[in-house]
Amino acid sequence: METILHKSHFKVKHSHAYESKFMIGPTRFLSFDLSFMHTGIVMNQTSVANRIMIALALLLASSALSASDPKRTPNFIFILSDDIAQGDMGAYGQTLIQTPRLDQMAAEGTRYLQAYCGTSVCAPSRSSFFTGLHTGHCPVRGNYEVPPEGQLPLPDATVTIAEVAKSAGYATATFGKWGMGFFDTSGSPSNQGVDHFFGYNCQRHAHSYFPTYLYDDAQPFILPGNDGQGGGETYAQELIQDDMIQWVRDHAEEPFLLFYAITLPHGRHEIDDYGIYEDMPWSDKQKAYAAQVTRIDSDVGELVDTLRLMDIDEDTVIIFSGDNGSSFNPASEIGKRFDQASNGLRGFKRGMYEGALRQAAFAWWPGTIPSGRVDNQPWAFWDLMPTFVELSGANPPEGYETDGKSLVSYLKGGNAPARDYFYWELHLGNRPVQAARFGQWKAVRNGVDRPIQIYDLSHDAAESNNVAESKPDMVARAKAIFKEAHRPDPHWPLDRRTAEHIDQARKAWEIKKWRDQNRWIPEDAIKRVR
Repeated sequence: METILHKSHFKVKHSHAYESKFMIGPTRFLSFDLSFMHTGIVMNQTSVANRIMIALALLLASSALSASDPKRTPNFIFILSDDIAQGDMGAYGQTLIQTPRLDQMAAEGTRYLQAYCGTSVCAPSRSSFFTGLHTGHCPVRGNYEVPPEGQLPLPDATVTIAEVAKSAGYATATFGKWGMGFFDTSGSPSNQGVDHFFGYNCQRHAHSYFPTYLYDDAQPFILPGNDGQGGGETYAQELIQDDMIQWVRDHAEEPFLLFYAITLPHGRHEIDDYGIYEDMPWSDKQKAYAAQVTRIDSDVGELVDTLRLMDIDEDTVIIFSGDNGSSFNPASEIGKRFDQASNGLRGFKRGMYEGALRQAAFAWWPGTIPSGRVDNQPWAFWDLMPTFVELSGANPPEGYETDGKSLVSYLKGGNAPARDYFYWELHLGNRPVQAARFGQWKAVRNGVDRPIQIYDLSHDAAESNNVAESKPDMVARAKAIFKEAHRPDPHWPLDRRTAEHIDQARKAWEIKKWRDQNRWIPEDAIKRVR
């Protein structure tokens, strides 16, 4: 017979098992096997009595533990997949790319049709989640490259969700792509409440899935056999996934906040194995893209399996989302092959239309979030900060602010919170763009010198009919929101890109090009012992 001891369970596996369960708390049971009493094996009374005494002792110990240790506050995991689109997942209608584990989680939880990102490119979308601010207030409102490595850092004064988590006694970690400040700046993960970081600090560096180095906290380490140019022996996502899983195992006994900023399926579209797509009559890029999405699926599945193995699945809420919609035009090689615009929405990455802002998203929390629910109410990334505050019972640090509304009641099956408006801005090139949603109305302005467009999303989710001329009151409302929601910031003027921004980006990309050509590795990089 095989005996398995695991947390609150004591079981003896047997071909004729008779399992007894005793309640030890509001949601947990102690279970043990009494098959030894029914197997036909002759046992003396002392042996039987001893086994019963052991079981009762375990029951009493577990009951005492339950009484002294009330139900923990939930772990909070936000999985942000870079560039995944609604149309990439089977749960949203994809038929060519296989995502069985994500689809299963969506079915076991609640899938959202109007989950809005922070904005429609990488760094500001992540920053909106991390700060709880929309991109009219967030200190990062576009991809601002900084030489030699990194992006515009989050300032010290900004209170992040990781700092809130620390105030509530949570362990904190980020895995994947950071992009909110290099290690020698105020935006370093360790300066923003993150206990452990593993992956790429810089977005430019993250374009390679076979990089010459990664970071374990602030320590760079070498990836043997990689050239940073698309070839190599060590697939970065494999190391990132392994480190994340180990961290979860190590912190299973305490509440934790985990931000998993998965780089896949962002370009370059590199993969270590085409897998089930090897023999498909597709281009290499299409095979790689599909394999990237399926790799996300299996990696998230492994995380869920780990939570269950550690018996903390019912103590863990997972929010999964894309960060900015598809990066491909629907008529492109990828967009067309996989019918990414099957939801009928207009636009994609870097735009302000619904196809860029609405994400593939679901929430999973066994026993708490309703299973099988598909919801069409809107919410946004900046809502996750006050949601976590309520779930954790945190008393946020001084300086805390948020543009969000708590989603706790909504996650549990209620209605989405009411609000005056959603707001987005994005700074790309010399013409920043803005959008707002207020009730059924959506406003888009593709530059401060451009007219405001108005769409009625209740009848026109595809944003095909601009009704601005017939709705001057909605235009006026949009103007007022655009003025109110934009907090002036010297890095983010609405009428141009600053000269400093342009110069910093030029220098940063020149360094990136040189490093790639020379297969550069930091001087202090070490060989990692695993």
